[in-house]
Amino acid sequence: MIDFGFDKLALIGAVALIVIGPEKLPKVARTLGHLLGKAQRYVADVKAEVNRSIELDELKKMKTQFEDAARDVESSVSQQMNEASSSFEKDWASIGTSLDGSASSAGTSTYEPLASPPPEYRHPRKKWRLKRGATPQWYKQRQGIRTNAQSGAARVARFRPPGLKAPR
Repeated sequence: MIDFGFDKLALIGAVALIVIGPEKLPKVARTLGHLLGKAQRYVADVKAEVNRSIELDELKKMKTQFEDAARDVESSVSQQMNEASSSFEKDWASIGTSLDGSASSAGTSTYEPLASPPPEYRHPRKKWRLKRGATPQWYKQRQGIRTNAQSGAARVARFRPPGLKAPR
């Protein structure tokens, strides 16, 4: 940027005062100030746009890196699952053949069907209206709700100072 010192600015101001005149100088200075402000705002907007585009590129790179890592993990997990399932299937088949061989040699099957089906589910028919309206004890204590109802006379007797007797 151009380096302006105080002496150069004073020289420019004196020449502008002579050329423009004292009547028009404030209006011209104000206009120059507005134009300089607009130029600075434009430069700041361009810088912000460049920074945003750089950050966007970095985010896109990070996204592709994460996607690649996720694909790698997914492929390794699926490969491990395939290996485990194939070994399980192989072991299951060997167990099945050994059971079939032992069952055929014994002549009877070791598994028998259930004698009767399991009992059906019956709803207990509890007091669900009471349960739905129940408020937890901790909530009542926190909110200051009375849990034990007292009559008016019992409440007065409870909070009466110890030296006073009840009127008759």
